[in-house]
Amino acid sequence: MWKTLHQLAAPPRLYQICGRLVPWLAAAGIIALATGWVRGFGFAPADYQQGEGYRIMYLHVPAAIWSMGIYAAMAVAAFTGLVWQMKMASLAVAAMAPVGAVYTFIALVTGAAWGKPMWGTWWVWDARLTSELVLLFLYAGVIALWHAFDDRKMAGRAAGILVLVGVVNLPVIHYSVEWWNTLHQGSTRMQQSIDPAMRSPLRWAIAG
Repeated sequence: MWKTLHQLAAPPRLYQICGRLVPWLAAAGIIALATGWVRGFGFAPADYQQGEGYRIMYLHVPAAIWSMGIYAAMAVAAFTGLVWQMKMASLAVAAMAPVGAVYTFIALVTGAAWGKPMWGTWWVWDARLTSELVLLFLYAGVIALWHAFDDRKMAGRAAGILVLVGVVNLPVIHYSVEWWNTLHQGSTRMQQSIDPAMRSPLRWAIAG
């Protein structure tokens, strides 16, 4: 099994596989995202409390979910790279970090825009917001460490260690609204209480 994994992770083989999959996955992602945004921004009903302003959810929620999902994937790659010394794992961490940072930045900006009319301010040191900001700093730290060393092995090791240390922040982000009395609303878990006309576009946007 491990021999097969190492063979698949070899750069020539991996690039060949990715080269075949990327166009199809990109097309599927664009279709899913477009479906979610068109239905969410154009056809979903207005919220009875927030009116039309809630529609920023179709940007904010997917970005927030993927900001954590990408970091979790980085943690798996970092662990693999540190334990089994797989070079491609460190490269995967370096490749995912900028993408995760962009998603985190989008989540913070859209969250601030969503919170302004609700809370009367762009920013509060709320547990959910603060831990998401910490996530952005972690991404920035990983990127900085990767570029701080000329030795790629040392850079991958340093970045991987930071990723694994920072993974403790993920449950803090996710459960902060349950552990502390925060201003941030509860997690969007596709609850049945959400109007199906709102829930379905959100799922499409997340998938995209």
